[in-house]
Amino acid sequence: MTNRSAAHPALIALGAMGAVGVASAVWGIGIERYLFTVRKVTAAALAPGSAPIRVLHVSDAHMAPWQHRKQNWLASLAELEPDLIVNTGDNLGHRDGFTGIRRAFTPLAGIPGVYVHGSNDVQAPAPRNPLKYFTGPSKHHHEPELLDTDAMDSFFTDELGWAALNNSAARLDVAGNSIDFFGVDDAHRDWDEFDKLPPAIDALGAAPMQSTRIGVTHAPYQRVLNGFIDLGADAIFGGHTHGGQVCLPGYGTLVANCDIPLKQAKGLSTWSHRGRTVPLNVSAGCGHSIYAPVRFACRPEATLLTLTPRSQ
Repeated sequence: MTNRSAAHPALIALGAMGAVGVASAVWGIGIERYLFTVRKVTAAALAPGSAPIRVLHVSDAHMAPWQHRKQNWLASLAELEPDLIVNTGDNLGHRDGFTGIRRAFTPLAGIPGVYVHGSNDVQAPAPRNPLKYFTGPSKHHHEPELLDTDAMDSFFTDELGWAALNNSAARLDVAGNSIDFFGVDDAHRDWDEFDKLPPAIDALGAAPMQSTRIGVTHAPYQRVLNGFIDLGADAIFGGHTHGGQVCLPGYGTLVANCDIPLKQAKGLSTWSHRGRTVPLNVSAGCGHSIYAPVRFACRPEATLLTLTPRSQ
C-alpha cells in the first residue's frame, strides 16, 4: 500500500504533463498557425522633412497550394492601403506554391515594392529534425529540388511592379519620397555578395541631398546588418527567423536560425554599428515549412510599419 501511495502523485504529474503536451500540440498545430495578425509599429527613418509612409512588411509565406486561409489573409492586406511593400523572401514552400503566391499577392499590384530571395524561393523544403535547430543555424541539404523561381520573379517584377534586390539596388518613388533600396540574396546560404552593392548603388546616380536608404535581407545575420549600416542604411528589414516559430510563453524566442540576438529575432528594434543606430524590423513571418506545421506563442504576422522623418 505504501508503494502505491507514493507512486500515485508521480502518475498524476505524468498525466498532467501529457495533457499539457497534447493541448499545446492541438493549439500550435490546429489553431495558432491560423491566427494571422498585423503588427502595427512606427519608426523614424526617413529624410528630414519627408512625408510619413506606410510600409507593409511580409515574409516567409512558405506557400503551399492548399493553404487557402493564408492566401486569403495575404490578399486582404491590400485593404490596409500601404504606400510600399517590402517582401523579405521564402515565399514558396512547395513545388506548386507559386499558384498560391499569385492568388495572395495579386491584389497588391501597382503598389511600389521590393523583394529579396530566401533559399525556399529557389529550393524546395526537405524533411529535417526540428530539434537540430537548437544546435545552431540549420545546415544545407544535398541535391535539393529546384523551384520555378523565374516564374515567381516575373510575377513580382512584371505584374506587381516590384524591384528585385538580390545583391542589387533600386530607387523608387514612394508617396512622393525618393528612396534608395539595396539588398542581398539569402545570407543563410552564403548567397550574399556585398561587393556587388557599391557599384549597384552608384549606378542609381546622384541622390537628393536629403535622402533615405533602406537595406533588405532575408536572413538578418550580423555581418549583413553591419554591412548595410556601412552602406548608409537608415532602416533595415529582415525575415527568416519565423520569430522562433515555437516560443516559450513568458520567455520568448528559443532559436533564431542565425546569429542575431534572440531578443531581436522578431519585431521592431534597433541595430548599432560604428556609431550609427537605425531601426531594424524582423518579421516573424506568416508561414512555416510543410514539414513543421506549427506555431506556438508566435502568431503568424505581417507588419504595417509607419516610417516617419528622422531628426537629422
